[in-house]
Amino acid sequence: MIKRGAFVGLAAGAAVGATMAGTAGQSERVAQDDPEISVSNIELQRPDTVVPAYAAAPRNASADTPGVVVVMHIWGVDDSIREVVRGFAKAGFAAIAPDLYARLQAPSGDGERDYTKFVPFAQKLQTAQVDGDLRAAALWLRSAHPQGKVGITGFCMGGATALRQAIDNGDVFSADAVWYGKVDGIDPAKVHIPLLGSYGERDTSIPTDSVRAFGKALRVPNDIVSYPTASHAFFDHTRPSYVESAATDSWRRTIAFFTKYLKS
Repeated sequence: MIKRGAFVGLAAGAAVGATMAGTAGQSERVAQDDPEISVSNIELQRPDTVVPAYAAAPRNASADTPGVVVVMHIWGVDDSIREVVRGFAKAGFAAIAPDLYARLQAPSGDGERDYTKFVPFAQKLQTAQVDGDLRAAALWLRSAHPQGKVGITGFCMGGATALRQAIDNGDVFSADAVWYGKVDGIDPAKVHIPLLGSYGERDTSIPTDSVRAFGKALRVPNDIVSYPTASHAFFDHTRPSYVESAATDSWRRTIAFFTKYLKS
């Protein structure tokens, strides 16, 4: 199970993101009915249950289309996470976001601002189960696109989880892009796939010095950026913490990163 001390830090980051002032907007908005993508709600068969997942892919997807597993934040697979999935599809990637709360009957995060409602559910997430669900999502992408490489990304709680996958599931993922995921407890020497990180210097829940030290210790190709004007949750346009310049640049870097390591 996720250690309570580690989770408290994640929850604190969510609180920061929920209270900071910001600007409305989004670096990449893709509608559900965009004619260039196809969207589906699928089910991942796991040994103990069925895990619902939201998926999208380019209309012209083929066997070698690369994939991206999107790890949800504390609010679950909500509007903003589904929009990210569609954004990746629009950019040429097949993408999927599994519901890691599938066994817990958590409420919908759509339109929700009170992160504390989700704390009890996040605390119940078990590491092995989460790793297995994300692995199943990656294998689903591989079954649909057998010649395509698969990457992983995530935000806040999902960013920390995505970062852990570089070690726990490094054999199924070819690249890892993390948005404001805590680096505490992650041994950079054990990361064996290319890593991109997008952080905010004003994020009091993730000290910039620890992010920089982590980046310097990595032995793999990496691109770690801390944005001076951003705090936690700066990418999510549905939160008041949104920072357009940081969101736009981090999305550009992420697409370029996945294009380099998943499409080559």
